Amino acid sequence: MRLISFEADGLARAGVLDGEIVRDTGLAMGELLQRGLDRAPAVCELPLTEVRLLPPVPGPGKIACIGRNYHEHAREQDVEAPAEPLVFAKFSSSLIAHREPIRLSPLTERTDYEAELAVVIGRGARRVSEREALGHVAGYTVMNDVTARDLQRADGQWTRAKGLDTFGPMGPALVTPDEVGDPQALGIRCRLNGELVQDASTGQMIHSVARLIAHLSQAFTLHPGDVIATGTPSGVGAFRDPPRFLQPGDVVRCEVERVGALENPVLG
Repeated sequence: MRLISFEADGLARAGVLDGEIVRDTGLAMGELLQRGLDRAPAVCELPLTEVRLLPPVPGPGKIACIGRNYHEHAREQDVEAPAEPLVFAKFSSSLIAHREPIRLSPLTERTDYEAELAVVIGRGARRVSEREALGHVAGYTVMNDVTARDLQRADGQWTRAKGLDTFGPMGPALVTPDEVGDPQALGIRCRLNGELVQDASTGQMIHSVARLIAHLSQAFTLHPGDVIATGTPSGVGAFRDPPRFLQPGDVVRCEVERVGALENPVLG
């Protein structure tokens, strides 16, 4: 099942995407996740062209992000692979939908892309084991963890650099686990203006999706609708030779196999 959040007639709702048709559930995504995905009947059908896409979870309570979670990404930074997940947070106010523009900020001259697999929690998780963890997943989506590299280095921590407005593209849909299968066997790629700049497999993660859910749930309860961004592979702009940062007119396309492709233009 592919679920989207959308706006129509001024209301934000969740729907099931079936080709170019949206089966409106009559519920917001947060309410749908709270009730369970089996409560997704069609109250009406709408052409996709008549709705405005929103991020799959427009207002998650938490966006927990993981840094340096691919071996090659750690190597390109010339740092050790983290023995434990490196956790930071991103603000929900940074979120934008598929095809919405990333707007460059005057606070930074070094805006970078990061293609990531994102996990959406469907059933509350508190101190769950790694074995139980995937049973708490509602689905998967694609995220671009846009980052202001100069702010990241200057601040010494990552909150401002990761949380600027529009620096959280996510979408286009929430894809349920039955369609995705093994989350550690997915191709993940990023294309900048059509050029392939990141190309890896989620199997190269240092800490698996199940490990991340279990680890985070030991520290704080994960609620339905919470998002976990699982880290980016190598090939980000900051560590290319020469470095390559986003510019007005660029188009960034982040792809995760069996999950979808998230595309966003860049505006000054």
